[in-house]
Amino acid sequence: MFRIFPLLFVLFASLNPVAAKAEVIATFYSHDFGDHFPHAFVKLKGRVDSTGEQVDTNYGFTAVSVSPAILMGSVKGMVETKDQKYIASSNPHFSVRLSDSEYAKLVAMVVKWRNIPGNSYSLNKRNCVHFAMEAAALLGLNVNRRSKLFKKPKSFILEMMKLNPGLKL
Repeated sequence: MFRIFPLLFVLFASLNPVAAKAEVIATFYSHDFGDHFPHAFVKLKGRVDSTGEQVDTNYGFTAVSVSPAILMGSVKGMVETKDQKYIASSNPHFSVRLSDSEYAKLVAMVVKWRNIPGNSYSLNKRNCVHFAMEAAALLGLNVNRRSKLFKKPKSFILEMMKLNPGLKL
């Protein structure tokens, strides 16, 4: 009888498939400088556990119109989603698994940034790097709010990785 119990357990376990763990992964990217914006952004991919919602999107913050005006002061800003070609030509740096609650908070942050009235983009105070920093801070990561790298997306994200040992893709 004791010999048959392990066989019955294996048989029973094989008849009850374990549900796949749903999760959304946030991956932080930088994009080398050029005429394409934003230069720092976060990609979200996976499935929300509580709703089953499939997620495959990305968000970054940039000026609505990139012109010399961004060097003079604040201009109209927008949250932007890029296509797969842009993602493929960008640098993924690290990924973080999100709980449903963290995912909801991140989406709420995106909505908040999307709805900032007036001239919301500032090269010095609210750019794509600030957006990525706020997303990371919201997820509990250490960030340097006094960084001198707010105009250097890749360097800023690498700095965040140093502040959070163990971050990886």
